[in-house]
Amino acid sequence: MKKITIAIDGFSSTGKSTLAKQLAKELEYVYVDTGAMYRAVAYFAMQNQLIGADFFDKKALIEALPKIQLEFRFNAELGFAEMYLNGENVEKQIRTIEVSSFVSKVAEVSEVRAKLVEQQQEMGTNKAIVMDGRDIGTVVFPNAELKIFMTASAETRAQRRFDELQQKGDNVSYEDVLKNVMERDYIDTHREDSPLVIADDAIEIDNSYLNREEQFAAVLELVNDVVKLD
Repeated sequence: MKKITIAIDGFSSTGKSTLAKQLAKELEYVYVDTGAMYRAVAYFAMQNQLIGADFFDKKALIEALPKIQLEFRFNAELGFAEMYLNGENVEKQIRTIEVSSFVSKVAEVSEVRAKLVEQQQEMGTNKAIVMDGRDIGTVVFPNAELKIFMTASAETRAQRRFDELQQKGDNVSYEDVLKNVMERDYIDTHREDSPLVIADDAIEIDNSYLNREEQFAAVLELVNDVVKLD
């Protein structure tokens, strides 16, 4: 069967990673969560006092980029790859609301994007890959055979994210999560370097009223249609 590249873009908390993992497992493809890569860089900046509520030393972060080594390691028990930063498993640390509040600012930095996009493109050399993020179909894989753009209302996404954080035991309020979602939307869509936009040939999916099973079935049908075209 023909191997293709699947690019999944969209707003935060639209379930991009969940869908990408489902597809990768079904198709036996490699899955890459680019958001985890940017989160890991943001976490590095936080740990090294390069970013905070009222400051961001972009110059210092750019200078530190050669010291940042990112790696995905497959966890057989979980069934997916986890993010490692300089040899340390940071999968749990990078999913906090604190990291979420800084990741879009870090992702605005052109030098950060250049470093990570280069790595992402290398990962997709042999196709058979599902990658999700903000600029996969527009920058990383502009020639991807299938491009999906996911969206949902800010309130719906905030509720999903809030529920997820509550289940993990994080003490956050819905209002704070909604504010974070809206701030990330603004930064992601207004940054100068690779802003979040829908690729001309992407298929937009609003999953505000779709459950995971319905969404997966719809996208899997799109995959099968593309593969059959060969």
